[in-house]
Amino acid sequence: MVFRIGIDIGGTFTDFAIWKDESDGYVEIGSHKLPTTYPNFAEAVIRGVIEITERYAISPDASVLVVHGTTISTNAVIERSQPPVALLTTQGYRDLLGIARLRLDKPIDLFNRRPTPIAPRERVFEVRERLLSDGSVDTPLDDESVLAALRAAREKGAQAVGICFLHGYRNPVHELRALELAKAHFPDLEVMASHEVWPQQSEYERAVLTLLNVYVKRLMDSYLKEVDDFLHSRFPRSRLTVTKSNGGVMSSAEAREVPIHTLLSGPAAGVTAAQVVGNLLGLEQVLTFDMGGTSTDVSLVERGRPVTTGQAEVGDFPLLMPVTAIEAMGAGGGSVIWLDAGVLKVGPRSARSQPGPACYGQGGCEPTLTDAYLLMNYLSPEGLLGGKLSLDRSRAEEAFQPIADVLGTDVIGAAQSAIAVATSTMMTRVLPFLARCGVGPSDLALMIYGGAGGIHGPLLADECGIKHIVVPRLPSVFCAFGGIVSDLVHDGVHSLQGLSLSRDEIVRHFGHLRTEGDVWLKRQSNDEQILTVDRVHLADMRYGAQSFTIPVDLSDGLAAGLELDALFALFHREHHRLFGHCDEKSPVVIDNLRLRTIGRQAKPAAMTLNHARQTELQPMETRPILADGRWIEHAPVYSWPEIRIGHRIEGPAIVHQELATILVPQGYRAQLSAFGDLEMTKE
Repeated sequence: MVFRIGIDIGGTFTDFAIWKDESDGYVEIGSHKLPTTYPNFAEAVIRGVIEITERYAISPDASVLVVHGTTISTNAVIERSQPPVALLTTQGYRDLLGIARLRLDKPIDLFNRRPTPIAPRERVFEVRERLLSDGSVDTPLDDESVLAALRAAREKGAQAVGICFLHGYRNPVHELRALELAKAHFPDLEVMASHEVWPQQSEYERAVLTLLNVYVKRLMDSYLKEVDDFLHSRFPRSRLTVTKSNGGVMSSAEAREVPIHTLLSGPAAGVTAAQVVGNLLGLEQVLTFDMGGTSTDVSLVERGRPVTTGQAEVGDFPLLMPVTAIEAMGAGGGSVIWLDAGVLKVGPRSARSQPGPACYGQGGCEPTLTDAYLLMNYLSPEGLLGGKLSLDRSRAEEAFQPIADVLGTDVIGAAQSAIAVATSTMMTRVLPFLARCGVGPSDLALMIYGGAGGIHGPLLADECGIKHIVVPRLPSVFCAFGGIVSDLVHDGVHSLQGLSLSRDEIVRHFGHLRTEGDVWLKRQSNDEQILTVDRVHLADMRYGAQSFTIPVDLSDGLAAGLELDALFALFHREHHRLFGHCDEKSPVVIDNLRLRTIGRQAKPAAMTLNHARQTELQPMETRPILADGRWIEHAPVYSWPEIRIGHRIEGPAIVHQELATILVPQGYRAQLSAFGDLEMTKE
């Protein structure tokens, strides 16, 4: 028996999901929630584990698996809070980080400026060496220039160094030698090379990944060691794993070595959970909507598989490696509502857990979306967390009064406007995201979770024309649940750009990636923890004159023995699906081969609820709420635990759960699924 705890640290709350035993099904997963202890995040994590294991009477000799998702590395990058780092690069490429990709993110903004590189020019050092594009040596590595660069980096205050040489992805011989010299002569410096992090062409992005990895490495190493040491002191047979940005998990030892894989791990775990629940419910396409206290993240699960991208960003920096495609917005339940020259804005600044929204009564005096929800009567006046966190309506009104005065309305009108602005802002990000994925709003189901998702998700669905909404049975700890249902996932890459190709060459390169993935799985866990191993063969393909690539799944084609032209036909088909056209006469290029190796782990069984409707569902209370721009004086409020299969709830209504509140909009009908999830449909 393995006792599993999933953990997700958010800006406002730290969430826990509990899977007691493999004999328990999805409907028996438990939950726990604590305020996030910023900046000492480990405090809430440790306290939560103690409270959970005491509640379930877990003995010290039990086998405990903790799966941890965290934004610690993400926050460090965004806030640039870590000690200085330096870059070693090929002679002649000192301005690599400053030039970047020439493009401006806001080309029509006359005041726009390029982001400051994480290693400014004075901490970028050239090394005499040069490889050609095929990996052959043009200029041998000069050992003395490496040592001189490392000495200069330390003198400039750098505590960590990234090494990124031109074409090092194709032949790491010079990067390996530079690492050897660094470890022998400068053991106090944290040094990593680009081929260790992600060996793909694109020297700027590869350099950024390497620098970000060493930038957060000591922070993550220290944090994960603290959590790991606590777990082993209390449960000697415990294991700590960490969620990855690609939707999988890895060992804590791996996360401490390559923390770059954790930068988007929290939101990615929620998408993995949506994939699992979507498969239970038989949903083909799912738009995920994760709204917490600080931000909102949306993603897409298509044909049972999360959509991935190699063009994500964290703060000012690109992430070249494959990650779950997530569109992030700075609008959460704790987002501050403010005026910009008389124009109402929501976020991106958040009140966090301390001091929190004004209605928390913890010293916050700025209005937030949570205060707006309270004024709209969406939230219970009894408070959150089952009454443990009381809400003060008068403080919310005081916070909104200055906004209302400027807008020339009352506090209710100001709160209503703030919610409308937040919804409109979300639509401007969600609809283009769906268009890029080739999906229309009416074609999918919206799965909403996160502390504020149950309220704002249905409002967004109604505006976008989404007619099917799913609220998982544990919406407020769904990302934590995603951790305990995640598999071990490894992505490997081999760059082919500029090389001649044949089908045999493709198969040979995939064979090397397969070996790499199998070795990685062995490092992560014992064989008995892996049920099966699946592999997804992907190729980044494009037309010869295109500047962007499209990932194409070659798994079935390779298994069927298709020749190269037939594999290219798969690209034409995918191009037509995404853009409505293709050109079968144009030459096709493969830039990269990627292999995703998945070590499947145990999942909660698909047990169904065994309770059916015995009596008619009665509301626990009624209260006035705003629906479709008008007040409904006696909107029913139902208790989720009292809802049985067969009960139907007509909107507008409120469904109350201990850790979440769900709004059923006008025109929607809600009922319980066989697995305990709340499904809303609109005719």
